[in-house]
Amino acid sequence: MSIARLMQMASADSSRPWDISAAEFTGKPINFFYVESEETNPRDVFFKPDGTKMYVIGTTGDDVNEYDLSTAWDISTASYLQNFSVATEDIGPESIFFKPDGTKMYVLGGIGQDVNEYSLSTAWDVSTASYVQNFSLSAQDISPYGLFFKSDGTKMYVTGAFNQSVYEYDLSTAWDISTASYLQSFGVSAQIFTPYGVFFKPDGTKMYVVDNFVKDVNEYDLSTAWDISTASYLQNFSFPAQQAFARGVFFKPDGTKMYVVDNTKRIVWAYDLSTAWDISSTSWTAPTSDYFSVLAEGGLPNNIFFKPDGTKMYVINVQEVDEYDLSTAWDISTSSYLQNFSVAAQESNPQGIFFKPDGTKMYVIGTAGDDVNEYDLSTAWDVSTASYLQNFSVSAQETGPQGIFFKPDGTKMYVIGFVLDAVWAYNL
Repeated sequence: MSIARLMQMASADSSRPWDISAAEFTGKPINFFYVESEETNPRDVFFKPDGTKMYVIGTTGDDVNEYDLSTAWDISTASYLQNFSVATEDIGPESIFFKPDGTKMYVLGGIGQDVNEYSLSTAWDVSTASYVQNFSLSAQDISPYGLFFKSDGTKMYVTGAFNQSVYEYDLSTAWDISTASYLQSFGVSAQIFTPYGVFFKPDGTKMYVVDNFVKDVNEYDLSTAWDISTASYLQNFSFPAQQAFARGVFFKPDGTKMYVVDNTKRIVWAYDLSTAWDISSTSWTAPTSDYFSVLAEGGLPNNIFFKPDGTKMYVINVQEVDEYDLSTAWDISTSSYLQNFSVAAQESNPQGIFFKPDGTKMYVIGTAGDDVNEYDLSTAWDVSTASYLQNFSVSAQETGPQGIFFKPDGTKMYVIGFVLDAVWAYNL
């Protein structure tokens, strides 16, 4: 938005914020500030979120001019501080935008038809800016003028005069499986005969894999967090004789409890770990309260997932997801069945389940389609509100997928399968 337009709107009725119908023009602006000493052809303006800094870019000096405001948002109190030239990257800059924390600056070049990215070693101090990279816009418009970013930085918007259009760009698409691309795999056949469930420690430095045939859980260390190529086998824990065939595995966020699904006995077993995340410290006594039967819902349970606060449990059972409430968080003996959601239309043999941390997305993987199915939940953590969105095939890597896991920020997806006895990593 130009300085002139800002001045025209400055006298807006403050009792109706964000309502442009309340704007008034009295013939002269309530406040103004000349920038001609620094730039005679200003093109765009940007303010620091707290209103104590203003940045003006223009095509005369091909630079960014930084101003301090002694009174926040009052441009009449602005004073020039310094500038930063962008001429090396682009002559004729048209628009400017900053990352909300002030550590990145983006400049749209009209002549170069691109967006140039700069890092600021000191937030909001343009004198510390250094060029990083650029992104060409020429394929969409040869006369770009305006630039804007979504607050989380995952979308960029550009206006173009040549085609008279607004263009939208994705910068990253976390949690969108349609953008997944295969990255690498890690074989577990040296320790595991039939791998089913997979789970990662929240910081990505440990990985746990369940062996359905040998009836144990195997622990691996990752020297580089979330990079499975750096995994090394550490130890295992053999399940007691009471357990038949272990499938999915899940840990309490603090690593002090482990939950395992027994496919044959249709039971969820709970184990205590005296040392968090160390399965050698696992203890379990004869069944008392450390288990919960899902037999009443029928079928053959294959995997398990918990809401982050431990008040809900989800079990993949035949062709549906069963939802349970826990009156005492993380105590499965207090579980009570609530409802279910059928996934039969997408997957007739579901094996693994995972939820986005906020409960608004659910992912189900199975061996009938050899794919990951993504669902949106209009009410977080309520499976009755789930609706199918899309799927992503993993058949090129694994034709017997059993378990699925996501990195907490949604940028990596991990799949385990029993055909090739491997964990597969995908970038989203």
